[in-house]
Amino acid sequence: MVDLVRADAAPGTKLLRVGGAAFAAVLLSWLIFVAFTRALNEIDLSVYRDGGLIVRHIRPYYNPAAFAPLYDWGGFSPLALKFTYPPFAAVAFALVSFLPWLLMWILSVPVNIVAFLAALWFTIGGLGYRERRARLGATLLAAAATFWLQPVIRTIYLGQVNLILMAMIMGDLCQPSCSASGKRRWWKGAVTGIAAGIKITPLIFVPYLLITRRFREAAMTVAGFGLTVGIGFAFLPHDSSQWWLHGMLFGDGNRTGFMGWAGNQSLRAIITRFAGSVAAGQDPWLVAAGVALILGMTAAYLLNRAGYPVPALLVTALTALLFSPVSWDHHWVWIALGVTVTGHYAIVGRRAGARRAAHWLWALAGGMFFFFAAWPDAIWENARTLGNLSLGFLWAQANTNPLEFAQHGDQPQYVEYHWHGWQLLWGNAYILSGIALLLIALWLGFHLRNRPPAAEAAAPEQVAAAL
Repeated sequence: MVDLVRADAAPGTKLLRVGGAAFAAVLLSWLIFVAFTRALNEIDLSVYRDGGLIVRHIRPYYNPAAFAPLYDWGGFSPLALKFTYPPFAAVAFALVSFLPWLLMWILSVPVNIVAFLAALWFTIGGLGYRERRARLGATLLAAAATFWLQPVIRTIYLGQVNLILMAMIMGDLCQPSCSASGKRRWWKGAVTGIAAGIKITPLIFVPYLLITRRFREAAMTVAGFGLTVGIGFAFLPHDSSQWWLHGMLFGDGNRTGFMGWAGNQSLRAIITRFAGSVAAGQDPWLVAAGVALILGMTAAYLLNRAGYPVPALLVTALTALLFSPVSWDHHWVWIALGVTVTGHYAIVGRRAGARRAAHWLWALAGGMFFFFAAWPDAIWENARTLGNLSLGFLWAQANTNPLEFAQHGDQPQYVEYHWHGWQLLWGNAYILSGIALLLIALWLGFHLRNRPPAAEAAAPEQVAAAL
């Protein structure tokens, strides 16, 4: 693979050809899988659309609630999946809801794939790839290597927006502060704030920007987020008041469903499962979340100070996944960027002669792929659920139906409270892997803390030396 990145008479041409062929083959394999299994169930896209229809005062197909407040809507389908996003998201989805459902359903797939490629493109650009053919080839090769990760497949399967938000954030924060002509990009950070207006978790980048002394970007992130709040109040004053001012944001955590459900891979979820009830897990989670925030911001700060801004951004995203009370399995799409960045440093470390370090980095990338891959569920259940839940969850062979929680609330008989043995490991695979990755990042950050700040181009050699 190292030979692929060597300069020649046409820099990047060979990498582009190999990457293009690899991604085409992987995408074809997925299309064949979908054609034979019909493994698309864009239920979350339906929730977005129905939220947009309610904003437009049009009855959703399920649980009609025309002219009712958005957050009083009974929810989509017999599962009663409620709208759980800020009011600005509903306004944005109202614009999308003008499209016919079939067209929206079809477009969701290519839009998500393009967003996936865009997120990788921005990430690889942040690593120092400038020549367009080399950058595109590396993007396609990374996409081929990470497309079959379960969070990526799951996001496409559900019609979720995780890949779009990830692309928005990486495109915003990985761009240089000044253009090629030397003009300052004063708006840098604003797109991240807009992403936070759709899902709250991108606000984690505000403390990261503050501790790394990027005050202008932090201010623009807050400004972008404030704009979304203002738009929400302008179009949906009652719903915005209900969301922001009357406790719905923090006081109605059960809106999202059972906190201990197998698909929730956050600190809150694992603690709830061990505690045996949602209420018993509340206080321990607050402590654990605070510790995760401190450790994550420390690791991100140290990595950024040592000259590794892209890994620092990914550690910040990882911190959000651990800190947030709800991190569904599909929220972990950031792992695709983690595998890509780790592979990049492994290649550069090997080229620098640090073979032992490169081997450890490849092992780390391989470990991430193993725990987050979309393994065939036919081993445990049936292949049509491949986009649904994979290795970490179906080993347990059971998880609580969201409708059961909506109807009966927290109950001691829920299966997640009674996992044992391998079920505890595989059922919490993402969160345990995330904790391990955070500790590795913190270890690397401390090993690099006494080194002078480095340019990103020199960063791979420093990582190799640290290992």
